Amino acid sequence: MNFLAHIYLSFNDPEITLGNFFADHIKGKKYQDFPENIGKGILLHRAIDSFTDAHPVPKQSSRRLYSNYRHYSRVIVDIFYDHFLAKNWKDYSDQPLADFVAAFYDLLEAHYDLLPPGTQRMMPYMIADNWLLNYANLEGISRVLQGMNRRTQYKSQMHLAIRDLKTHYAPLEKEFQLFFPELITFSRQKFDGLCES
Repeated sequence: MNFLAHIYLSFNDPEITLGNFFADHIKGKKYQDFPENIGKGILLHRAIDSFTDAHPVPKQSSRRLYSNYRHYSRVIVDIFYDHFLAKNWKDYSDQPLADFVAAFYDLLEAHYDLLPPGTQRMMPYMIADNWLLNYANLEGISRVLQGMNRRTQYKSQMHLAIRDLKTHYAPLEKEFQLFFPELITFSRQKFDGLCES
């Protein structure tokens, strides 16, 4: 899953949200170098990714893209799923997406010194271009895919995947809607287990 889903699946716990958000920048046991609940957020992120990678529905979504993007297809599906979460936000939260996103940006700014260097470098761009809110529209997703293509030194051709999203929009959205409730249930159980430990 991509940024918005990981933030949402932190269940409004500030420290777990931080860890869940920047976990990709933390390798191995380095999570132990952070405050305990941030470390738990990193572990939650890893569990969410493992659950998603093993689940047949995201795999089905990924197969639609594999011939064009190979191993990047799973990354693209994560981005597409964040689009569907943002677009259908009212199905999952009573808090308006704009308010949720603004509170998250405030959280990042308040804890800037705790963020890993890679997250610190990314944060100003994320906030200035309001990535999370713009996931809800195709233009925003297109910009994300263009950025990802640049990060792969133009090898992935991910910028072209906006066409695949438009072509397979209805089945991809249905797959997201099938999968996400299961992911919420899994994440809640994992969250509760981590918080009890």
